[in-house]
Amino acid sequence: MPKSMKDNRAVKMLRAAEEGGYGVVGVVSYNLETITAVVRAAEKKRSPAQILLFPWALHYSPLLIHLAVAACKTVTVPIVLHMDHAQSEEEIIAASDYDFDSIMVDMSHYEKEENLEKTERITKFLHEKGIATEAEPGRINGGEDGVKDTGDLEGLLTTAEEAMLFVDTGIDFLAPAFGNIHGNYWGIENIKLEYDRLEKIRAATKGRAQLVLHGTNTFPDATMQNCIKGGMTRCNVNDLVLHTYSKYVAENTGKVPLTELMGKGTDLIQELIEYQMDVMGSTGKGDVLY
Repeated sequence: MPKSMKDNRAVKMLRAAEEGGYGVVGVVSYNLETITAVVRAAEKKRSPAQILLFPWALHYSPLLIHLAVAACKTVTVPIVLHMDHAQSEEEIIAASDYDFDSIMVDMSHYEKEENLEKTERITKFLHEKGIATEAEPGRINGGEDGVKDTGDLEGLLTTAEEAMLFVDTGIDFLAPAFGNIHGNYWGIENIKLEYDRLEKIRAATKGRAQLVLHGTNTFPDATMQNCIKGGMTRCNVNDLVLHTYSKYVAENTGKVPLTELMGKGTDLIQELIEYQMDVMGSTGKGDVLY
């Protein structure tokens, strides 16, 4: 690993989480309210956190990225900025011009050989800029707002052997497919995770890359905690912390002042982020992280 990566804030954060046996919340963020809620929750719970933007932000407005960068730089607890599911080389190159701590090189929509080749080449490029990388061996099925839907492609579960091939590309974080899906599970009874598979993946990659969790919509607390026990460090959350906000906005838009809508909405997101920090065991870890 290049010397510059040893000081990468995302690498340090997730290594600490792995060593401490807790998870770091990674909040998919689409607007000011969400970013503000992450900052407030992290400050209140003294917890590390990650702000996750999709490549959509590149096309929507660079101002959203600058806002997230400023949020990470003006807090008293560690918050890092991650570009999740960057699915084209052009988007990754564009994102690398901003202050992202890490970028997901998501080439999972390609066949494995091409996925590996692109991942290794792009990882070298990003490491030269001091940016950590994440990759997805196999293919996590489904889609969500801001992520290409892979519903027309076959979901491929990650094997320990495949995980090692991806770690050999030099990536820092690995997002395995072990039964988790993007989007809606349509009922808790449909969450069927293969923990034995996860255990094998962890054994194959331990000490070389940190595992990160995708596809947590509607996860019960025990499921989230079992994933962390299985080695997951950053745990991505979307609807899990946004559903009460989305319901409130849908019911109150045009009925209350915009400032009230934004303020109350931020509070609702913050409340659920704080709850997840407790669930993941990161509360209080921000003051001793670095």
